[in-house]
Amino acid sequence: MAEHVFKVIELVGTSKESVSDAIDVAVRRAAETIRNLRWFEVVSTRGDIADGKVLHYQVTLKVGFTLEAS
Repeated sequence: MAEHVFKVIELVGTSKESVSDAIDVAVRRAAETIRNLRWFEVVSTRGDIADGKVLHYQVTLKVGFTLEAS
């Protein structure tokens, strides 16, 4: 098995629907410009509240992708 080297970046996804949707938004958008995405880790979760209701979810992720061989 070949060894892998990963690059880790931080992303913030947002959604009016859910934490899960905020994660999906961030990963989908990153996949448009970054190849070889492999994993994510949720670093923090927060959101906006108004009148006792959650209005917006915000999730910070660390995302890892493999570097291509040169």
